[in-house]
Amino acid sequence: MIHDNRSSNRSGNRPFQDVLQARMSRRNVLARGAALSATGFLAALAGDRFLDRGAATATAKGSGTAIAQAPGSSLISFTPVPAANSVGPVPTISSNYQFDVLIPWGTSLQPGGPEYNGDPNTRPTAAQQLQQIGIGHDGMWLFPIGEGNDRGVLAINHEFGNNVHVLGKEAPESLEDVRLSQHAHGVSVVEIQKLNGKWQRVNSSKNRRIHVNTPVTFGGPVAGHPLLQTPAGNSPKGTVNNCANGYTPWGTYLTCEENFNGYFGATGSWTPTEAQERYGFSAEGSGYDWHKFDPRFDLSNSSYTKEENRFGWVVEIDPMNASQTPVKRTALGRCKHENAEVVVGQGGRAVVYMGDDERFDYIYKFVSESNWRSMQARGISPLDRGKLYVAKFNDNGTGEWIELTINNSALAARFADQAEVLTYARIAADTVGATPMDRPEWIAAAPNGDIYCTLTNNTRREEPDAANPQAPNPFGHIIKWRDSNNHVGTTFTWDIFVLAVDTHDTDKSAFGSPDGLWSDPDGRLFIETDGTQPEINGVTLNDQMLVSDTNTGEIRRIFSGVTGCEVTGITVTPDRRTMFVNLQHPGDGDPSLTNFPAPQGSGKIPRDATVVITRKDGGIVGS
Repeated sequence: MIHDNRSSNRSGNRPFQDVLQARMSRRNVLARGAALSATGFLAALAGDRFLDRGAATATAKGSGTAIAQAPGSSLISFTPVPAANSVGPVPTISSNYQFDVLIPWGTSLQPGGPEYNGDPNTRPTAAQQLQQIGIGHDGMWLFPIGEGNDRGVLAINHEFGNNVHVLGKEAPESLEDVRLSQHAHGVSVVEIQKLNGKWQRVNSSKNRRIHVNTPVTFGGPVAGHPLLQTPAGNSPKGTVNNCANGYTPWGTYLTCEENFNGYFGATGSWTPTEAQERYGFSAEGSGYDWHKFDPRFDLSNSSYTKEENRFGWVVEIDPMNASQTPVKRTALGRCKHENAEVVVGQGGRAVVYMGDDERFDYIYKFVSESNWRSMQARGISPLDRGKLYVAKFNDNGTGEWIELTINNSALAARFADQAEVLTYARIAADTVGATPMDRPEWIAAAPNGDIYCTLTNNTRREEPDAANPQAPNPFGHIIKWRDSNNHVGTTFTWDIFVLAVDTHDTDKSAFGSPDGLWSDPDGRLFIETDGTQPEINGVTLNDQMLVSDTNTGEIRRIFSGVTGCEVTGITVTPDRRTMFVNLQHPGDGDPSLTNFPAPQGSGKIPRDATVVITRKDGGIVGS
């Protein structure tokens, strides 16, 4: 993804690195190193008890059946990709694995439709892009059909595409250019099937594109509220900057709107409100220049005041019903959502963990009002009624989830109603003293109840501390915690899983800027990267995917992307013999750096694509 490098949090809440420093100094961090890697989630202080690793939690997250691990055995047996091979214009993979390419940008949504093959002298028209797979492949999930190991519906996000890549020019020059850019964003829902040994998209009534001009509706406390109504009276449309994702136990897809602020700008006089500043809006935007041709995105156009409040939500999509209108679930709060990890907690309640991907922003949790099956039986979305919380991390390895509702006296003194709390969730979190984090991104739930979160990096760290001995800290880390009361409690215990810098002396596992994250039912953690990577033996690595055995802390590189790309998105078939990941913005769109997925040297424009990974011996991916 392309990140907004600004920080809009001026709350003064105690920084996470201060909490981390106090905690880790008490644990003698200089001695931890390999011990922490080997034992994982250690107790914070003498006398603290270890988390109960035997209390496995039944969740709706697993694909396939978990396999019992013999004492002393490893979950990882593949040969890692050497650092020396993790560079260059073509992907590399473990010698035990193989990969294929699926649905690159410009693939027709239905067989026989318009195709774009990366010709540097042409681009799709706006009308053609509506019938094609978008750009900026990111989060995704496969919804099986039948047994699902050879057929399913893939819902995939299209986060972003810069003007040069999509338009072939530095900036749009007309509304047609803007429509092309808009139609390249959003979500694709496409049926895929394994035919003659190769996965491909197939003709299906389920195939559809959802983009920034698609009709949408709202659910939850903000639905119908004046905060979502514009003077123009225009109906709600669209989703944009769709980063990572989630999926629900009732079979729907969740797409998350991240850096939505960058698509807005101002053509005339405009003074940002406090809320607009907190969400990073600016007169110039992020260079897309939609506001110059589409008044919906012009912050200075009084007819479209509050249009920006319609973005920054988690959006629910039914992948099996192309006639369904996407619903923005406002009870989950408005921020720069990275992903939405759904688990089933105590009492059958739906619990959603979410990170707000900006420096010094927060980690959130939503807990449904009651059992999700009961709510659905009564015609109520489990994502429309419940409580939103924000995390506060304490020095001693404990934490608390602070309620973000109008019943909180601190919020009642500042906000008019719950709809306002949720629309300005960042300000609400500032108000209650949540802990600012170092860019919280993907969150993954492990089968034993542990929750992991990638903190990608923070180049604005000014002082080193025991847990982050480099300043600035360009490499990030991964934390983990476990909530009380099987995910629905308001307290938790936490610790560091790995500091990326601690891997840099190991050829097979060196990485930086952890981003994408997924836990399989056996306890493997798949780590994808986006950003600054370490230099090993004089070579700076490409972004990559690694696998960790969370029982031992071992990490191995399984796949490496191409120059200038991000490795992101992850989903599997039910038997976990096939994995799908994405290469986003290969070469940043520059054909002189890579022509992926076309043969190198072809001169073709690189295109975002999905990579299909299988083990040569037919085993479980990651083993």
